[in-house]
Amino acid sequence: MELRTFTYVDVLQPQVAAFLQTVARGFLPLDGQTALIVEIAPGLAINAVTDAALKATAVIPGMQIVERAYGMVELHHFDQGQVRAAGRAVCERLDRREQDRLRPRVVSEETITGLRGHQCQLVNRMRHGQMILEGQTLYVLEVHPAGYAAIAANEAEKASPIQLLEFSAFGAFGRLWLGGGEAEIAEAAAAVRRSLEAIEGRANT
Repeated sequence: MELRTFTYVDVLQPQVAAFLQTVARGFLPLDGQTALIVEIAPGLAINAVTDAALKATAVIPGMQIVERAYGMVELHHFDQGQVRAAGRAVCERLDRREQDRLRPRVVSEETITGLRGHQCQLVNRMRHGQMILEGQTLYVLEVHPAGYAAIAANEAEKASPIQLLEFSAFGAFGRLWLGGGEAEIAEAAAAVRRSLEAIEGRANT
């Protein structure tokens, strides 16, 4: 059993919580709750992870996704202690420690300033969050494993008044799209890098 992503989101920010409400098919998280995101391989074993967390605590599952190779679950609660206890229950079921997770690896990162209108249309048609406007700055991130895109999005919003356009926290790679002013995007991008670099775990090459 491979523990790929294991990360706590201490306080879900308003845009991140609202975004999850547009894509999650479970019991939707709310602004201010604490979340736990776990990603493992093989994918079907994520059912045992959810089972362990729900039987041991009062956490609520927002989404459970099984991809071809990986499984991911998001769990949340207003009581951070419940979420931490769920994390311990998950590690016990998997016979793994939090430190056995993979460290995040940034696969690609790009900032595009002065976005033209037609490209704004392309981005806006695929987003589930806010919209980006002509002349604004676009930030895109690709991270491995995928689950770390969620904490990247949350820390970006916490640090800077950006628009959260889209993020995907499951699959082969996680992806994040942000929009806003150039200075605000620079501040958010720096927060993303700090948050990912602070996560310890196994080497990820």
